Amino acid sequence: MTDTSQTVAAGQLRAIIERIERLNEEAKAIGEDKKEIFAEARGNGFSVKAIKTIIQLRGKDHAERQEEESILDLYKAALGML
Repeated sequence: MTDTSQTVAAGQLRAIIERIERLNEEAKAIGEDKKEIFAEARGNGFSVKAIKTIIQLRGKDHAERQEEESILDLYKAALGML
């Protein structure tokens, strides 16, 4: 490698690393914001565990949700939990 290509490669590498570091900082800030919102929900008497479950369910399409619920019901029935 020549000095010019090493300089270019080093510059590109530095730019990539700095972009990832910025994204990590943004992700950390978002995580802190989510913590505050969950604390607010808890303070208002809501179940954070239930909220997280609802968020997870809303991220799935209807067919996927139905399939998982059917399997869960089948397993519960097999264990006498229904």
